[in-house]
Amino acid sequence: MTTLNMEYVSRAESWLLITILAYFLLNGAQLFETAVLVPKWTAAPPQSFRYFKAPYGADLKTFWIIAHSIHEIAFILAIAFCWKIDPVRNGLLLLFAIHAALRVWTLLYFAPNIIEFQAIANGKSFTTDLLTRTKQWRHLNYIRVGVFIAISIGLVPLLVKLAGLKNG
Repeated sequence: MTTLNMEYVSRAESWLLITILAYFLLNGAQLFETAVLVPKWTAAPPQSFRYFKAPYGADLKTFWIIAHSIHEIAFILAIAFCWKIDPVRNGLLLLFAIHAALRVWTLLYFAPNIIEFQAIANGKSFTTDLLTRTKQWRHLNYIRVGVFIAISIGLVPLLVKLAGLKNG
């Protein structure tokens, strides 16, 4: 590790803290959605899909796109500002890779399915067993949310390392 000045470490610490706070806010929204909303719309499809029925049905797509975009920009900035601090950078890169894998899983599995469930609520015909599909979606979502929480918890020791550099 190169010699670091305190301004560099403070900036790195600030961006990592912003990233952690953003992640914990996302976790709160994910926990709320998983505990309160998902059980409602997965209970008895297609009838329980009325939660998505236009024109007043829930569509959280805009919220999640904005929230994840802000968070991911902060995460990338934290990596950039921590770049010269090898153990922190390496930890951030590992956690970001896991985060990116979860986002890919979301884009390939969770998003297309929820979009289809919304379409079914609004009249699209279906031929598959919706109860089985929604149960699988719900159970896999528990895993996904758990991993997102684990990532955010994994960021905390990296912040502690930064604080140690500044104070030690």
